[in-house]
Amino acid sequence: QVQLVESGGDLVQAGGSLRLSCAASGSFVSINTMGWYRQAPGKQRELVATITSGGSANYADSVKGRFTISRDNAKNTLYLEMNSLKPQDTAVYYCTAVIRIFTGRFKEDAYWGQGTQVTVSS
Repeated sequence: QVQLVESGGDLVQAGGSLRLSCAASGSFVSINTMGWYRQAPGKQRELVATITSGGSANYADSVKGRFTISRDNAKNTLYLEMNSLKPQDTAVYYCTAVIRIFTGRFKEDAYWGQGTQVTVSS
């Protein structure tokens, strides 16, 4: 069973910084692309950033220059460094990863964490 567990969400003042982490655990063969999404109250879930297994990153325009996505493949952990936070960054942040497992045959699926709350006060 594969699990993604996020941590690091908190209440922070505008202009502040936070670092989110997402650790993958369980039995799997490999982790492909990983990413962060967020969902604010009353809004649809939106992409924040993604990163391939080779380290190629992609960001939403709203966070470019302020957020940095990274991963430690040896630790199966994804990070999101968030700087210059704004009240509009307030949301539940979800980690996702495309993970290959073997159950008699190879299979790839997208897995999601339970989310971590980030609240930015003005």
